[in-house]
Amino acid sequence: MAGVFSYESSEIDWCEDNYKHSGHIVEYFNTISSFFFFIISPIMLYLLHPYAKERNLAIHMVWTMMIFVGLFSAYFHMTLSFVGQMLDELSILWVLAMVYVVWFPRRLFPSFIKDRSTFSNLVLVITIVSTLSSFVKPTANAYVLNCFGIHMVYMLAVEMKCCTDQKALRLCKVSVALWVLAVSCWISDRFGCSFWQSLNFCYLHGIWHILIVIAVAYGTTLIAYLDASYEIPYSLPVLQYWPCDRWAVGIPHIVLKGTTKTQKRC
Repeated sequence: MAGVFSYESSEIDWCEDNYKHSGHIVEYFNTISSFFFFIISPIMLYLLHPYAKERNLAIHMVWTMMIFVGLFSAYFHMTLSFVGQMLDELSILWVLAMVYVVWFPRRLFPSFIKDRSTFSNLVLVITIVSTLSSFVKPTANAYVLNCFGIHMVYMLAVEMKCCTDQKALRLCKVSVALWVLAVSCWISDRFGCSFWQSLNFCYLHGIWHILIVIAVAYGTTLIAYLDASYEIPYSLPVLQYWPCDRWAVGIPHIVLKGTTKTQKRC
C-alpha cells in the first residue's frame, strides 16, 4: 500500500529531467508552474462573485475546486507518485463535472432530461462511474479528460452560433486559441520528448499548466456570460477585463448592469 505513495510509482513520467534542480522535487518546473492555479483561482472567485450571487453560489465550486487541481498537480509532479497522479486527474474530472452541472445549456439537455436537477444527478452518476473506472487503466485517464475538453469546445461553438456580441466573439476566439495552444504543448511534451530534449527545452508541460488555467478562465467567463444572458437576462451582463477594461489583455469577467429590481414581473 505504501508503494502507491512512493516517489516515481506512477507509470507516467513527463519530459522534464527528473531531480534536475532539487533532490526532493522530481519535476521542478512542472511543480512550480502548478502554483499558477493558486494565482488565477482566487482572482476568478472574486471577479465572478456578483454573477454567482445573482445566479447560483454553486458556481464558486468550479474555481474552488481549481485550487485543489493546482495543489494535486504540484504534489504529483513533485513526487510522480501513483496517488499524486490519481488525485491530479480525478480533481480535473470533478471540475469538469461541476462545469457541466452549473453551466450546461438547458436547451442542449437530452430529450429524456426535463430539469437541471435530473441532469445534475445524471452527471453525478457518470462522474462516480468514471472515477471508479479511472483505476482500471490509469495511463488512459489523461486522454479521456482531453476528450471532455473537446466536447466542451464543441458545446461552446454551438452556443456561439447565435451570438452577435463582438466582445464575446473575440473572447471565444482567444479562449479556443489558448486551449489549442495548451493542448499542443501537452501533446508535444508527451509524444515529442526526444526532439525537445535535443533542444534542451523540456518545459512544455509546465507551459501547458499556465496556458490551460488561463484558457479555463477565459472559457468559463464566456460560458457564464452566455448563461447569464439566457437565464438572468434582467441582469444585463456585460463582458469586461480586469484590471483595466481598456487594456488589450487582462482577465475577463462579467459585470451585471441590471439588478433584480429591473426584472420584469407579471
